[in-house]
Amino acid sequence: MARPSILKSKLFWVGVLYFAEGLPLGLFYDLFPVYFRQQGVNLAEIGLMSLLSAAWSLKFIWAPAIDHVRHHRRWMFAVDIAMAAIMGLFAIHGEWGPWVWAAIAAFTVFSATNDIAIDGYTIEMLERGELGVANGFRIAFYRAGMIAAGVILMVSDWLGWAGAFIIAALLLAGLGVACLHAPHERPRKRRPGASIGDELRAALRNPAIITPAALLFAGLLAGALGHGPAAAALLAGALATVLLQRLSGKRPAQQAAGPVLGAFSEMMARPCFVAILLFILTFKLADTSIGFMVKPFWVDAGFSAAEIGLVSVNIGLGLSIAGGLAGGWFTDRVGIFRALWILGLTQIVSNLGYVWAAAVIPLAADGGGDILTRHRVLLYAASGVESFTQGLGTGAFLAFLMAITSKARAASEYAVLSSLFALGRALAGWAGGYGAAVLGYADFFLITFLLGLPAYALLPWIKRVLDGGPPQSTDPQRRAGN
Repeated sequence: MARPSILKSKLFWVGVLYFAEGLPLGLFYDLFPVYFRQQGVNLAEIGLMSLLSAAWSLKFIWAPAIDHVRHHRRWMFAVDIAMAAIMGLFAIHGEWGPWVWAAIAAFTVFSATNDIAIDGYTIEMLERGELGVANGFRIAFYRAGMIAAGVILMVSDWLGWAGAFIIAALLLAGLGVACLHAPHERPRKRRPGASIGDELRAALRNPAIITPAALLFAGLLAGALGHGPAAAALLAGALATVLLQRLSGKRPAQQAAGPVLGAFSEMMARPCFVAILLFILTFKLADTSIGFMVKPFWVDAGFSAAEIGLVSVNIGLGLSIAGGLAGGWFTDRVGIFRALWILGLTQIVSNLGYVWAAAVIPLAADGGGDILTRHRVLLYAASGVESFTQGLGTGAFLAFLMAITSKARAASEYAVLSSLFALGRALAGWAGGYGAAVLGYADFFLITFLLGLPAYALLPWIKRVLDGGPPQSTDPQRRAGN
């Protein structure tokens, strides 16, 4: 019997896969804290539990193993079933104890592994002209997965926690079975590779082979573990090493076949790598730097938690999904490069709405009384525009990340690139609190607008990268640039 046409649709599978990717994250951040607090677990222990989320930032460490074994669909199925089993365990035995830490740690590792397999599978499946709309669907369904976790949380009031965990288990298991029935991976000839011992011996003979990659690896590791200044220093060291090698006329040595740092070395040996890295760190900087300070501004301006949740969170989430879909559609119509600078400009300019709002809305601590209607309308508008344009820019940016990822090392390289972006977001959030405290909201929001501009100086190199097509593409006919 022929497959129904919907099951042949790439966009259908992008929706299923990224719903499956977003659900565990929502369960971790929305379900677990409420459940454990209701069980009487103290706040300190719940706070410590958040450290287990480091698995999502550390996934670049074991991503090469998935690239080596491949069989992405089997990985998805296995880890979804494993996460379902953990939910079942909580349904049966929900008492707090040392086992909880091991169970949740395993849950986050399985979820991060699921992310690696899904990202690698999707990059291999999609052609360049499909990346825009596909990433719009990705944004929408990923967030739908997180919303589903919130729905399960609501259901716990009617069915109890055991019922909520059983629903989560059944949903995860069903998604695992669905992922197993996704279209088969494209055949790929396995290239000869060096062993870990070969890679180590090569590095000992000539440390320059592996030094830049090792510094980048260490920087991402430090960032994932919360050591922001050390991460920034190691990342700067990696960039400086690459630049020195190129200024000396030496192309950075590749240990491309190495199983541990092969993906790092291979990426860093490419032309324009420094520009790529800086662009990844700076393109979303206007968004990431303002993001952590927006809700504190709402609070300090005297808005209630219910109002913040409705406008800034719920409506904002819907607008960001709409922006992602629109941004993906636009990216496929005009090409990735044009979409980057056009949609990127909208996400930068939108920060000026918050600058205006912060300049005219008095803070409650400064004697502001009841919030005037015009101030409420202004902040609602600033929030809505910022959420929508954030989605626009994200649609183009994710298409860019996928376009520059080698299909031969899709899981490893995308894990590295996404970890670089996460590191930039973490550093921006860490610095944002100091900036807002010292400068005040209006001046700080203006600074975030200016922080979005340096990425535009890198666009000539980014165009060159995109014009070169995906590195080591398995489809040579798709190497034309945008």
